[in-house]
Amino acid sequence: MKASFWGVSDWTLVDQPLIDRFAEVTRDFQFIHVDEARAKATPLGGTIAHGMLTLSLLPGMAEGVIPPLAGGRMTINYGFNRVRFLNPVRSGKQVRGRFTLRAVDDSQAGRVMVTFDATVEIEGEDKPALVAEWVGLTIL
Repeated sequence: MKASFWGVSDWTLVDQPLIDRFAEVTRDFQFIHVDEARAKATPLGGTIAHGMLTLSLLPGMAEGVIPPLAGGRMTINYGFNRVRFLNPVRSGKQVRGRFTLRAVDDSQAGRVMVTFDATVEIEGEDKPALVAEWVGLTIL
């Protein structure tokens, strides 16, 4: 199957309040995420989003971009075959998702596995925040 482009999501702001809320939920308080004064003194020049925060934005970005499978009763996040964090997302930046269909496996009755490439782009930057190969399982 040849890969086909699905679409691009709207921009999502990754600001300090969002980063702080994610730190609270995950209990990941590394200073480069939550301590603006200390992070400013690093080569990063300020706080950055957790890589896992950026990854967790994918479902919301995919909503409205990836079409539902006809006849599907529900779709489950099956996981990732590959994830790479390539560029930090600085607080105050906007990101968006770009999605490309990679494969469809309908060999099991009542189930369809859909694999796609997901890229999180950072507004104004050439290098993306992350690239991932994401798998969804649709129950028919």
